[in-house]
Amino acid sequence: MADSLYSPYGERSASIISERVHFIAQTLIKKNIKALVIACNTATVNAIEQLRSSINIPVIGVEPAIKPATKLTINKKVAILATQATSTNPRFKALIAENHNGAEVIIQACPGLVEFIEQGQQNSKACKQLLENYISPLLQRGVDTLVLGCTHYPFALAQISEITGADVEIIETSKAVTLQLSKQLAAAKLCADNKQQSQYHFYSSQPSKKLEMLMSTMWKNDVTLQEI
Repeated sequence: MADSLYSPYGERSASIISERVHFIAQTLIKKNIKALVIACNTATVNAIEQLRSSINIPVIGVEPAIKPATKLTINKKVAILATQATSTNPRFKALIAENHNGAEVIIQACPGLVEFIEQGQQNSKACKQLLENYISPLLQRGVDTLVLGCTHYPFALAQISEITGADVEIIETSKAVTLQLSKQLAAAKLCADNKQQSQYHFYSSQPSKKLEMLMSTMWKNDVTLQEI
C-alpha cells in the first residue's frame, strides 16, 4: 500500500506520520491481513511502538542495519543515508547509541532524494548531483560502510555505488525484513499452505496512471492500483 497522498514521509511531522500509519493499518486489518510490514524507515521509527500496542497481529518494522554495519566496518566509520524525519528521530538516535559498537556513525539526511526516485528520475543528472553532494563528504571522512536508511534508496543503488566505488560496503535491509516476517508468521502459526496460490493487491491513497507505470517498472510486472 502506497500512501501517495501524504508521501514522502521524510518531510512530515511525527504526529502526521503516526496518524497515517494507524489509518493504513486499520484499513488493512479490515481486509483480514494476518501480519503487517511497515516498509518505511521513517514510519517505523515514528510509529511502530504505538502501533504494536494497539493491534494484535505481528508488526514488522524496517530500521537501518546499524548493527551489521558496525561489525563490517574496518575504518570504524559508518554513514547512514536517511530522510530528514528519520535523521532527527529520538528512537533512531537511541538505536545508534545502543548499537554503534565503538564505530563513528554519521547520519546524512537526504532531502529531495525520495522525490527523484518516486518520479523514476534516479538516473537524471540532477539526482546524480544530489547524491554526489551527500556522499562525497562522507567518503572524504573515511566512511567505508554505507547504510541505506530508507526503503526508497535501494532503487538508486546503482547510482550510489557508482559514487562510492567498490571499496565501500553498502547495506540495505530487505532480506533481513523478509526473514523476520517468515519467523514471526511461523511462530504465530500463520504460514500459508504451500499449495495456496499467491495473489497480489496494490493500493494507493492517490492512484494515478503515472504511479501505476512507475510501480509496474519497479515490480517488473503490470500493476493495477486500487484506491484506499
